[in-house]
Amino acid sequence: MPPCSDRWISWAAQIACIFEVLAEKPGNVTRTRDCSGLRLEHFLVSAAAIGPAFSSASAASVGEMIRDGADHTKTLAGVNTNVGILLMLAPLAKAAALGGSSELRASLRRVLAGLTVEDSRLAFASIVKAAPHGMDTVEEGDIRDTEVTITLREAMGLARDRDTLAAQYVTDFELVFEGRAGLKRLLDEGASLSQAVIQTYLTILASVPDTDIARKTDTDTARSISAQAAEALGLGGVFSEQGRRAVERFDRLTRDEKRLYNPGTTADIMAGALFALLLSYETPETVPALLARW
Repeated sequence: MPPCSDRWISWAAQIACIFEVLAEKPGNVTRTRDCSGLRLEHFLVSAAAIGPAFSSASAASVGEMIRDGADHTKTLAGVNTNVGILLMLAPLAKAAALGGSSELRASLRRVLAGLTVEDSRLAFASIVKAAPHGMDTVEEGDIRDTEVTITLREAMGLARDRDTLAAQYVTDFELVFEGRAGLKRLLDEGASLSQAVIQTYLTILASVPDTDIARKTDTDTARSISAQAAEALGLGGVFSEQGRRAVERFDRLTRDEKRLYNPGTTADIMAGALFALLLSYETPETVPALLARW
């Protein structure tokens, strides 16, 4: 298949971010739930802001897309809402620009293998500007290093055991593609898009404790939150009345003023999965059908 066009890649990146935030995922900002000063409007503006960063995916480097997306978001939204999302979307965008939708993961492997020291420098600078919670100093591959000497994939490999987003760079985006497969399966079975997003989000969270929660609290707390997600899934999740009540209880559990229990990393993975799903459709003509199934 021919490469995806830059225009479609840019649109798909923006739409993926919009779909991700509109779904009523427990613990996250949604259309009906704010979170510690962050509102739906911040995320919608952020989705619009990243468009230009992905509109030249065929020419731009992964690091440049991360940097430009983060800078544009800061300019328009005034806050960091999406540096984790950008870390997921940029390699996928480059892969789609080089290899097309049907070969997306094979193309992604080549993109990840070709990441450079400059990609590290640009990505690290964007992460530091965003100042995520709980970033500890490490001896090798620290994001605050002014003299970066390793590639972005090598740096992510050093962090893989403590950061789920970093792990994607050395597993060829395993969780992202599992998420895409889950979304597609549920859609093929007749679920609405919002149901598919929430159920897949719960599935990922149940299987992998959220890095954001672990950073802000501790590993045991993150595992406890994942156990609650698994419990809601065990009752049917969004597909049963009992499961929906459990999801609502879980949502209340994960909301607090300090955003300690917000599964932000899982939301970033979902944005990547939605982007990969959209890219698999090859052209924008499929978007109206997805909207009709919200």
